[in-house]
Parts: sequence; structure tokens; C-alpha cells
Amino acid sequence: MTYQLYGDIGSGSAIVEMALAELGQEPELHDVPLKENAQRAGDYAALNPQRKLPCLVTPDGETLTESAAILLTLDERFPEAGLLPAAQKSRAQARRWLIFMAAELYPVIEIVDYPERFQPEEGGTSEARREGLKRHASTIWKRRLSVVEHAIAGKKWFLESGFSALDIYASVLSRWTADRTWQKDNLPRIESIAQRLSQREKLDVVWRRHFGN
Repeated sequence: MTYQLYGDIGSGSAIVEMALAELGQEPELHDVPLKENAQRAGDYAALNPQRKLPCLVTPDGETLTESAAILLTLDERFPEAGLLPAAQKSRAQARRWLIFMAAELYPVIEIVDYPERFQPEEGGTSEARREGLKRHASTIWKRRLSVVEHAIAGKKWFLESGFSALDIYASVLSRWTADRTWQKDNLPRIESIAQRLSQREKLDVVWRRHFGN
């Protein structure tokens, strides 16, 4: 059996698909179109009650969710691939920033994209309140992504020790920034990593499928 990856183009499943590609694993892909809210109904909701992407089913039938947890699990099962560095100090920093991106950045994009989900039902909703929430979440998004930008320690990759899953994670998150001018002006290190990642031999095909050239 192979890994079964449930996701959508340009979504968080791209992180997991690229990690698997780096490991030499080609998963069977199952499309869960976010525009159709396919993640919130039917068979996928039964598989993942959280009704979010990504979801990975392992060859032995184990269901994994949460992007950071999936990466940590893959690193444990394929330690020789170096998704996270082996050296204790570098590994600690890798975990630190992986969890920061997963906990402090990833959830914010749901508010940016779907602010109506976070408006209280009492008192009704309005377009002005929706847009206000979206703008505030976008400000938080930019601020926290800037924290990641300034945490990059390597000359070519996120960590001084070299390529890691952090490069995949930061690069994918950066593609969700709607303000491309702001991104180019304020995230030069992440942009450089994303460009390098898009040309990486094991990842270039997957990157193009999700984000183009």
C-alpha cells in the first residue's frame, strides 16, 4: 500500500506532498476541493471529523492530521532523509519554528479566507464586520510571517544546518499572502527560499502543480 493524501491544489496538503516527495514517496492523491466545501461533508468528514486539510492515511491504515504532526511523524519514520536536522541544537530550533508556523500562522489564514466563520451569531452579521475581521487577520498574518522572515538563520535555507521541512512550510505559507507587493518587499529571505525550493530536483514538479512557475 502507499500513502493516501487528501488535499487540494495550493492548500496545506502541498506541504505534506512535498515532504513525501523529498522522502521518495509518491502518495495516492484524493482531491478535496475547498471551493466546494468538500472537506466539510461526506466521506471526508467521516475520515477527518475536524473537516480540515490535509489528512494523510499511512500504508498501515493510520490516519494522521495536522501538518506539523504529520511532518514530525514522517521525520521519525524516515530519519535518514533529514526532514529535520539530527544535531540536537538545530533540531530544537527546527521544532520551535515548525510549531510556531503551525500554531501561530496557519490558523490565521482561515480567518482571512473565511471571516464569516468567526463572527458571533448573536447580533447578526454584516459585510462591514466581515471585512473588518478579514483586514485585522491579514495584519496579524503579515506581522507573524515577518517574525518567520527574521528568524531565518541560513544563507540558502531556513536553518544554518541546511535544507529541512521548515523550508517547505515557510514557502507554502508565503504563497497564501494576497498582497504580493508587500510580500516581495518584506519577505526577501522567504522569497529566495521559495525560489530555490521550486527548483529542487525532488520538489519542482510538485511545486509547479500547486503554485505554477
